[in-house]
Amino acid sequence: MKNILEAPFLREMCEATSNMYRLVWDERNGGNISYMLDEAEVAQYLDPSNVLREIPTGFEAKPLAGKLFLVTGTGKYFKNVQNDPETNLGIIRIKEDGVTAQLLWGYKDGGSFTSELPAHLMSHMARLKKDPLHRVVMHSHPTYTLAMTYVHELTDKAFTHSLWEMCTECIVVFPDGIGVLPWMLCGTNEIGAATAKKMEEFRLVVWSMHGIYGAGRTMDEAFGLIETVEKAAQIYMLTAHLPRVNTIRDEDMVRLADHFGVAYRKDFLNLK
Repeated sequence: MKNILEAPFLREMCEATSNMYRLVWDERNGGNISYMLDEAEVAQYLDPSNVLREIPTGFEAKPLAGKLFLVTGTGKYFKNVQNDPETNLGIIRIKEDGVTAQLLWGYKDGGSFTSELPAHLMSHMARLKKDPLHRVVMHSHPTYTLAMTYVHELTDKAFTHSLWEMCTECIVVFPDGIGVLPWMLCGTNEIGAATAKKMEEFRLVVWSMHGIYGAGRTMDEAFGLIETVEKAAQIYMLTAHLPRVNTIRDEDMVRLADHFGVAYRKDFLNLK
């Protein structure tokens, strides 16, 4: 078999976690990623029938039974993934009962997947109903996005509209807008269910005073969505205390969306 450390999906995960740590989106052991894998591709690197151990997930995800996921480990630092992926990552398969994960590779120190795996699984199920090509759920704590939740109205429309105004690209990159949740206790099925509900409409969900969830077909798409939101939030925080002399008008956003052919949330604009 091929060397799993050279697998494209593993390299993608290592690069993403390293970049997220470098950007200070995921301090200490903050943040988590789950990446749905193609079993035929994984079979080139390991034997899918060889189950190392079984781990309860704490949530029933029968619609995902048989699916394989590459998942960051609980308590693991993103800065360490690149140098020791087998300790800090794991490849799991959701068992037929929907509540058990079969470990196929990784967590070699006896560890386990992120405590927020149920929230990830719920979001995967929600996004797969909207987009069969969906593959990645990414959670991080980007600084300016987090700061913005302390000073801005916490509604989907208001938060999205302010970010759309900050960068010309925003309405093109996330025309479906952003879902916003109030502060909730993390690591619970309650916040997972609330996030998944938002994921029925949005690929991005902000956890107020905590961070953000991004979903995409690829690692780059999920990363790029969060990256764009964070840039817009940075501009917002750098200018929020200053008089607004110029702005991107709603009429301009319509022109942008029409020019790039994207379907946007018309109800998130304030048009006459």
